[in-house]
Amino acid sequence: MRTVSMKQMLLQAQADGYAVGQYNINGVQWVQAILRAAQAEQAPVILAASDRLVSFLGGYALIAAIVDKSIQELSITVPVALHLDHGMSVEHCKQAIDNGFSSVMIDGSHYPIEQNIAMTLEVVKYASSFGVSVEAEVGTVGGMEDGLIGGIQYADPLECDRLVKETGVDALAAALGSVHGPYQGEPLLGFAEMKHISDLTGVPLVLHGGSGIPAHQIRQAIELGHAKINVNTECIQAWASAVRTVLNQNPQLYDPSHILTPGTEAIQQVVQNKMQEFGTSGQAMHTV
Repeated sequence: MRTVSMKQMLLQAQADGYAVGQYNINGVQWVQAILRAAQAEQAPVILAASDRLVSFLGGYALIAAIVDKSIQELSITVPVALHLDHGMSVEHCKQAIDNGFSSVMIDGSHYPIEQNIAMTLEVVKYASSFGVSVEAEVGTVGGMEDGLIGGIQYADPLECDRLVKETGVDALAAALGSVHGPYQGEPLLGFAEMKHISDLTGVPLVLHGGSGIPAHQIRQAIELGHAKINVNTECIQAWASAVRTVLNQNPQLYDPSHILTPGTEAIQQVVQNKMQEFGTSGQAMHTV
């Protein structure tokens, strides 16, 4: 099986009231752990490479090759999408598509809405001939991602409606109070705004900064149209904690496989827990 567009998996999730998780790649271990978790849970899954980490991960082509070959080597049978997270430019999105990504996000959220729409439309037109799904963003998710710090700027519902209608985008990340990285206290999401945007656009919504949001808020977000939830921080924290524990307990240890394997197992456990929480477990058979 090769990677697939996330369009159908999100439409199915939206219709059936669950969410598909996006789990970010931070190395080969992450690919293996996420895929094993998805197979164990029989869940559709989205693996994502953040645009700002593409060079660190070896480039678009290598990322796509690692994911494709891992799917084959691990005998993965559940639907897997390979997504470019926070694509910084139209050109980067095109490069990802040309090199085998099955889904891309064009992030024009820091530009005026007219420019955001124009960028998104160009990516949608290019992606459509490859059968690649496209996500766009309106508003600004707060917190820190890949070393960049940003404040929260709520999405304007009318701008969301314009972007969806004028571009035909497959999924919309409407910033409504979530943040990248750890939360300070309990998150305060804009549920009233969420319902308004969901009703207005009808498109599957995407919740960025899904790590650390309480289960009851996750359930409410799903009920209000979120079919995709992004998780990265909790996986990184679990990996770091497991690796740190091994090194603290065995200061003389130097074999990478012994040091890193507990980290891989920790990532897999987090992902399986999230799949159960999001209602994705057991949904692979219903997803094309």
